[in-house]
Amino acid sequence: MAKPNLHLLSFFFFFSTLLGLFHSTLSLINQEDVPGWLALEETEDVNMVQTSRDSWKKCDFSVGKWVFDQSYPLYDSNCPYLATAVTCQKNGRPDSDYEKWKWKPLGCSIPRFDALKFLGKMRGKRIMLVGDSIIRNQWESLVCLVQGVIPTDKKKVTYDGPLMSFHAMDFETSIEFFWAPLLVELKKESNNKKILHLDLIEENAKYWKGVDILVFDSAHWWTHSGQSSSWDYYMQGNSIITNMNQMVAYEKGLSTWAKWVDLNLDPRKTRVVFRSMSPRHNRQNGWKCYNQRQPVKYFSHLHVPGPLVVLKGVLKRMRFPVYLQDITTLTAFRKDGHPSVYSKALSQEERQKQGSDCSHWCLPGVPDIWNEMLSAWL
Repeated sequence: MAKPNLHLLSFFFFFSTLLGLFHSTLSLINQEDVPGWLALEETEDVNMVQTSRDSWKKCDFSVGKWVFDQSYPLYDSNCPYLATAVTCQKNGRPDSDYEKWKWKPLGCSIPRFDALKFLGKMRGKRIMLVGDSIIRNQWESLVCLVQGVIPTDKKKVTYDGPLMSFHAMDFETSIEFFWAPLLVELKKESNNKKILHLDLIEENAKYWKGVDILVFDSAHWWTHSGQSSSWDYYMQGNSIITNMNQMVAYEKGLSTWAKWVDLNLDPRKTRVVFRSMSPRHNRQNGWKCYNQRQPVKYFSHLHVPGPLVVLKGVLKRMRFPVYLQDITTLTAFRKDGHPSVYSKALSQEERQKQGSDCSHWCLPGVPDIWNEMLSAWL
């Protein structure tokens, strides 16, 4: 009688065990809780650290649902570091439920923000948020989340040109915001024309060296056109370009940023995050944010913005391991979270003439969740 092949038996035992574990994991997920188009997003393996050297996914924070939580917000609009334009309660917004929604990812959870724990992780470190006014929104949120546990004489804000820094002195920690909405350089020429240099970045990037954690965003300014555009011409090398597809220009600008990161930063010393595009809700067909009181419950179809497609493509080509913080879909549900007509303290008559801000976010509000996600990743 032939002896059994022990190697073959071991393989079958291992394979059957692994298959059982796989089916057990699937059974823990209630597929009815996931809209069909969100389930399809699971096939996109670019939601966490998405560069070639590191594609392990611990938890996909981008898929889940908003749940109402009475224990929120974690601070109020009296935080002294908030810009007037985002203090919607102080500006007369009559409802406050938008402050009480928490994001619950599918299959895991995001820990409640703990200011002392965050400052402990950041002890002796610099974290810098780089980009446009939306990431300034996030910077103000992060500062307000931590400042309440710091004595008044142990915190301060300093300014250095385009750089604004909040210092937690006892922790030797700084939380910084650097204004660079396009990342690459925008220069005014002698004839007052503004030139967007798609291949120049050092004037901005010199501020980023020596920072322990860099969080970038750049998308909104690239989509401006006509009179709202911030430049008159593009320039690449010695060539002046008067007309270029916006997403082609965006890809070129991001590639300049990616090349700089690959050549100048050491992943053993610096961690890099790129936060995806924050959705605007200022379109017609139900997207207007005025007088919205609840998150969107579902979408009939998934719209992936062009800048997100471009960003994912650039990150995939990088050598440096960049974490993609994908907040686009989860934030698209929150058309209730914008300042709308409450970006200023106005009379009712004045407010009726006020345009709606459907791009930025009320604070406390949606950016607090982005920072809880960031803290969990750190």
